[in-house]
Amino acid sequence: MPPEWAEQEAVWLSWPVADPRHWGGAKSDLIGLKFAEIAASISCFELVRINAPGCDHESIRAACNRAKAVPERIQLFDHPHNDVWCRDHGPIFVKHRETGEVAVTDWGFNAWGGKFPPWDLDDAIPGRIAATLGKQVFKGGMILEGGAIEVNGAGHLLTTEAVLLNPNRNPHLSRPEIEQLLRDSLGVREILWLKQGIEGDDTDGHIDDLARFIDPQTILACVAPTADSADRRVLEDNLSRLRNFHGLGGRPFEVLEIPLPEACEVPGWRLPVLPASYVNFLIVNGGVLVPTFRQKRNDDRALGMIRELFSDREVVGIDCLDLVEEGGTLHCISQQQPA
Repeated sequence: MPPEWAEQEAVWLSWPVADPRHWGGAKSDLIGLKFAEIAASISCFELVRINAPGCDHESIRAACNRAKAVPERIQLFDHPHNDVWCRDHGPIFVKHRETGEVAVTDWGFNAWGGKFPPWDLDDAIPGRIAATLGKQVFKGGMILEGGAIEVNGAGHLLTTEAVLLNPNRNPHLSRPEIEQLLRDSLGVREILWLKQGIEGDDTDGHIDDLARFIDPQTILACVAPTADSADRRVLEDNLSRLRNFHGLGGRPFEVLEIPLPEACEVPGWRLPVLPASYVNFLIVNGGVLVPTFRQKRNDDRALGMIRELFSDREVVGIDCLDLVEEGGTLHCISQQQPA
């Protein structure tokens, strides 16, 4: 599995479907506009490939055009789905080290431990995409969401015990068996385990809200924004573990800290605290799209840090406060396809 900063052919999105489960049914138009804005932003850098029922293609293309997307970089596919989180139900692409051939790994998907039925259409998306692209498919052999793993392209994979060892995913598999499936399917050697995730995360604790590789030897990790933050203890434990991990040549990783935004809350919403995180960014060819949360001082600080870390890429902030009400932002809704 190539790291996210490797050259990409496209980014996949699963367009919002009309369903009262999503955003309480009250923000469907607003979320559609947000997806069009995100698709347009990605299209400035590379192809955007969109899963959506064929009957919606005309309206989606019109929305992307209004958002000033690059028209020739928007591609629509008749792939019906249940929900928007393409990072988790989409294919995890792998690439042959010698020939460069790109293939699809198809893992089981059960909506984060059976929380949000139905998920049958989501579970079928990797196979549909592989068939559409004419790609070889390898079955992963267990339940796995893309947001649960983070790789550095040098043999190391970051994940969390709260997700991969959760009995709501693969109760029949032991930790060594899960590690071996990851090694066999994704070409990694070392599995690096954090314990759990941040408050309000429906996924039980995906890594892409906690810590991200920014190069093979450097990890950008979230820390609590304030001393009384509900996430402080969890994030301190994660930080301690990260500093004890070893990367290339047995050297410790360089671990950099980025504060979470202050608590994002929506009175009366099903999530008392939203799982907002600045490390839920998306790396694209020549750019990085970064979620912001209408907290000017915190947003500016995060954007500044990420600009320094990705000085060779254009960093674009995108307001994701409405998006995160359903539990995720830019990385969660997207899945990159390697070149």
